Amino acid sequence: MAKPPELPKPTAAELELLQALWPLGAATARQVHEALQVERPDMAYGAVLRLMQVMHGKGLLIRDDSQRSHIYAPAQPRDALQTSLLKDLLNRAFAGSAKALVLAALKTGISRKEREEIERMLKEDKQ
Repeated sequence: MAKPPELPKPTAAELELLQALWPLGAATARQVHEALQVERPDMAYGAVLRLMQVMHGKGLLIRDDSQRSHIYAPAQPRDALQTSLLKDLLNRAFAGSAKALVLAALKTGISRKEREEIERMLKEDKQ
């Protein structure tokens, strides 16, 4: 069975837009613009609409244009995109070594709460 073609990696701006869209599921450009206003009050509606149109053209978003206001949704779930980006980072920056990636992440400074959660997950995995 043929593997589906891999979607392009989103730019930083596209990833920021996806972070706002994933919790909404599917939304109009206006709804995404409103969600982005919390973190980016300087972002204009026209810029959001253009970015969403570009992302649709690249295959990062799907669009339902059966209504007057187009409804956009992510082309893939958050965890699928995160896994793809992580695999790319792992191969490009850490020569495929998951251990090196985890050690680098731990060295960058994680909170005590995050460390305890990781330790708990590792202990549960052993059992």
